[in-house]
Amino acid sequence: MSITEKGRNGWVIIASFVFAMILSVFALPLHIQMFMPEWTLLVLIYWCMALPLRVGVGTAWIVGLFMDVLRDTLLGQYALAFALIAFLTLHLHQRIRVVPVWQQSISIFILTLISAVLVFWVKGIQGVAPDFISILSSPLISALIWPAVFLLMRNLRRVYQVK
Repeated sequence: MSITEKGRNGWVIIASFVFAMILSVFALPLHIQMFMPEWTLLVLIYWCMALPLRVGVGTAWIVGLFMDVLRDTLLGQYALAFALIAFLTLHLHQRIRVVPVWQQSISIFILTLISAVLVFWVKGIQGVAPDFISILSSPLISALIWPAVFLLMRNLRRVYQVK
């Protein structure tokens, strides 16, 4: 890869994060909202696995801060969770990438569960009572839709030749 090709089509990465954030704050009834997958976290995990040299902990921190603002939460709550998940994904990305997509869903479930527990831990410190159904439901739904998200993101990366 030459110098001119380094960092090619970065706008696709930014656009995918923006689209995922819009999906994450989409207004739904409360009883359905707890079953919403963690769109932004799934996109973050994908980019950390696909392009570990371009998307890392710093990107995760910035995306997490945007999620804090969008969801009107304690500033740094999602930033901390996303940075931790990005670190774990970067550390394990070579192991996760070699298994079939349906087996990657198990890793996605664990990573999104870690994020959910961390977010609810911070909410618990604030005095907000945790809802244990949503702690498990969102990571489970995220893991179930991971194969579709993975295939969509991989095709997007290939079509626009994001490197």
